Amino acid sequence: MSESAVKTPWHLWVLGVVALLWNAYGCYDIYMFKTGAYDYQMRAKQVAFFHSVPAWAWGVWATTVGAALLGAILLLLRSRWAFHAFVVSLAAGVLNTIYLFGLSEGGEVMGRDIGMIFSAVAAAVGIFYIWYAHSAAKRGILR
Repeated sequence: MSESAVKTPWHLWVLGVVALLWNAYGCYDIYMFKTGAYDYQMRAKQVAFFHSVPAWAWGVWATTVGAALLGAILLLLRSRWAFHAFVVSLAAGVLNTIYLFGLSEGGEVMGRDIGMIFSAVAAAVGIFYIWYAHSAAKRGILR
């Protein structure tokens, strides 16, 4: 069976759309934090923390969600490059977690327990999408 003859399975559409929506919200979230639109919902210490985050850390967070959003788009386009985008996203996510919980007061300010749980879930989802894209590429679903 040739590459072009491989039909797109239903689960690719479901997982691709879920990843697209989740990561589009992540991009929106960064925008809201950077513009200060969330300031009214946070305690003063949280607002001060987000205003003190260095540019490189914002860049790492943006890379995390931006690469995942790109991975979702590439997955929906059936591109094998989705795998690479998801790998970049996971690597940046690990760096972001190291910054938040090891190099800054992010854990104390935002809540260490919930932050670590969210980071672990996000990493597990990232690993799943890496596995899925790799598996789909091996089966000829992604080209």
